[in-house]
Amino acid sequence: MKFYEFGETAAPVILLLPGTCCHWRANFGEVIPLLERELRVVCASYDGFDETEDSVFPTMLDETEKIEDYLQMACGGSIRAAYGCSLGGGFAGLLVQRGKIHIDHAILGSSDLDQDSGLSAKVKARLAGRLLCSMLQKGRAPGFMRKWLDKQSPETRPYYEKMVDMFGINSGRMSFVRRESVYNQFYSDLVTPLEDGISAPGTTVHIFYALKMGQQYEALYRRHFQAPDIRRYDLQHEELLVCRPRQWAEEVLDCCGMGERAEAKPAGD
Repeated sequence: MKFYEFGETAAPVILLLPGTCCHWRANFGEVIPLLERELRVVCASYDGFDETEDSVFPTMLDETEKIEDYLQMACGGSIRAAYGCSLGGGFAGLLVQRGKIHIDHAILGSSDLDQDSGLSAKVKARLAGRLLCSMLQKGRAPGFMRKWLDKQSPETRPYYEKMVDMFGINSGRMSFVRRESVYNQFYSDLVTPLEDGISAPGTTVHIFYALKMGQQYEALYRRHFQAPDIRRYDLQHEELLVCRPRQWAEEVLDCCGMGERAEAKPAGD
């Protein structure tokens, strides 16, 4: 696992955690410059998904321990914020749950937090491994997906194109990814549970809730986290990040108490 840092060393730290099978730069490259003006940005690059390493993604818990070790060494075990994109939200939740690192603000980016077990989880992970690994290694979406994208409306197509870009597929930089890494990440995410009612002293959990994912997710967020700050957007999964990067950065800074909106709030709000 690698960690890439940006911004002033003395600034408050935000940890960025990529989504499923995403390249760190494709996932966060557009928003890092918007954050590093105020924050020291630390971006995780998971085992198996960084071109500078010869590695395979192991399990969610193995990667969580590596993140904790790095933050203890590089940040004294305490950071201002962590943002988890999709699957990265699972990592953010695990970090709060385990309590080995203090995070002032844990932000989940419309994570689905899906859980499964047994044969069902293995089948889903195997199918995902075949399809997504082929796309990553070939550097392009398969024909049936391109045809589906071509049928999307002018309003929705940019979102789906941006989601494909977030994986780093079109850049060709993910050709090194092994199917084992894709399978392990999908499977481990499905079978690694988050506890209910997660809470940690001094930590606020924020949820960027994409309403178009479905109303069932609000109950899920409230089940896993005690008194989360749920911020609702009439958008699709991670659409705020991939299509509205400046608004996303403003919202993240506001969660951290550092944005213009946060500064304008009366004392006691």
